[in-house]
Amino acid sequence: MEKLWLKSYPEGVKQDIDIDEYQSVTDVFNQAVDKFSDYPAFCNMGTTLSYADMGRLTTDLAAYLQSLPGMQKGDRVAVMMPNLLQNPISIFAILKAGFTVVNTNPLYTARELKHQLKDSGAKVIIVVDNFCDTLESVVEETDIQQVVTTQLGDMLKFPKSMIVNLVVKYVKKMVPAYSIPGSITFKQALSIGASKQFIPVQITHDDLAFLQYTGGTTGLAKGAMLTNRNMVANMQQASEWISHMVIEREEIIITALPLYHIFSLTANCLVFMKKGALNYLITNPRDMPGFVKELASVKFTAITGVNTLFNGLLNTPGFKEIDFSALKLTLGGGMAVQEAVAEHWRRVTQSPLLEAYGLTETSPAVCINPMDLKDFNGSIGLPVPSTEVSIRTEDGEFLEQGESGELCVRGPQVMKGYWKKPEETAFVLDEKGWLKTGDVAIMDEEGFFRIVDRKKDMILVSGFNVFPNEIESVIAACPGVLEVGVIGVEDEKSGEAVKAVIVRNDDSLTEKDVIDHCRKDLTSYKVPRQIEFRTELPKTNVGKILRRELRDN
Repeated sequence: MEKLWLKSYPEGVKQDIDIDEYQSVTDVFNQAVDKFSDYPAFCNMGTTLSYADMGRLTTDLAAYLQSLPGMQKGDRVAVMMPNLLQNPISIFAILKAGFTVVNTNPLYTARELKHQLKDSGAKVIIVVDNFCDTLESVVEETDIQQVVTTQLGDMLKFPKSMIVNLVVKYVKKMVPAYSIPGSITFKQALSIGASKQFIPVQITHDDLAFLQYTGGTTGLAKGAMLTNRNMVANMQQASEWISHMVIEREEIIITALPLYHIFSLTANCLVFMKKGALNYLITNPRDMPGFVKELASVKFTAITGVNTLFNGLLNTPGFKEIDFSALKLTLGGGMAVQEAVAEHWRRVTQSPLLEAYGLTETSPAVCINPMDLKDFNGSIGLPVPSTEVSIRTEDGEFLEQGESGELCVRGPQVMKGYWKKPEETAFVLDEKGWLKTGDVAIMDEEGFFRIVDRKKDMILVSGFNVFPNEIESVIAACPGVLEVGVIGVEDEKSGEAVKAVIVRNDDSLTEKDVIDHCRKDLTSYKVPRQIEFRTELPKTNVGKILRRELRDN
């Protein structure tokens, strides 16, 4: 396919990136610490850490992790927390020590957490104590040898740190009782590490940086192996795309999406770190009034998020009164940006809401709309530098401009493969490095791509991937269920929502029974919003449930 998109590239944006400018994510971090040492790096709940602070704290924690018995280069360390100062400290310490980060959703149920820890073989986990009761129930069935716990306010300035921790634990009662023998606190780990010698580790492009878990066709989440090359490349690609509008040391980016989400991890944490920006962490963006109050206190220049987040802000009292005079970049990804939301955002903020497209498997950016775009265009944008995008038939043949087919991607940001899943890797990644996205797209005459359908059955809930097989396997274990098919349906708030169509073998089974059952084993966004009971489900002649027919009916 001809690279028609290059003729639409914004002025000054290079067609290719220099992949060798940085040897690793740690190299990016270390250079930022050296260059911007006295400048603010991360802020959360009123406490700000400088780049120098980040350098010191990550070195201490890295030294502690290296001191643990049996830890070797490449071993996996899990991080289970929302957006707190402890989160980026943990991520960069793990990488600095030569280990691999396993980002873990703190809202996971015991079943989900157990699978991810066992599958990854993580030896250490750093976890907020709000979720330690979940960990306690499964930790003995995993390879975890050391648990490091932290409280929400641990890195805040005194006395706020003490007040936050007391309120969270004793007033709001957000910390269920737990007992994990042998665990130590985050502060203890930092203290121990400070007394030990950190040993620098030679990290290369080929070393694994992150195991990012995404839904699996078998019903179990699978880990996308993202190397240092993948992450550095995508940081460079996105950085080149926005380079003309980002000024070193002057940017303040709002990070509301959790850092365990690949969009936030790369776009906010890495791209803006390279520029010496201040990353303003929002711990609980679901508290929209509190979120708006925080936004009103800082003159931010950039914000990323998903459509539901922007829509929620626009409909929260007080948002329209915020000073948006410094805002110059709003980037939406993870799910489709709705035209009505984009237009509303522009009217309120006087700044465009630009849509981007990516996948966990591509670290994540594939396409981004030009930064100088004035109006919503309904496209996912143009392929970022050093990226090839093609439209293919079911048989893998290239299609011409104007024809719709499966969107395929090739570039340095494409994952190495799925962790310990060679068959699933071979299904999506061919020998020439082309990744099949499962999305049906079309390219216009200017090289802009548009998503027109989804080939795979994946459901996209507020930017999070949900695979029907996982939900079906959980519901099938519910007493009274004979058969079940799960599909995605349109939802005004989340873009899509989960719907379960069930055939009962017990007429007393109710919607509430099914939902209560699901809540025990599924993260909240995976729990069906709709339940429908039928006498039979559409199937192929070999008995496979036809989800497309469920969607059409």
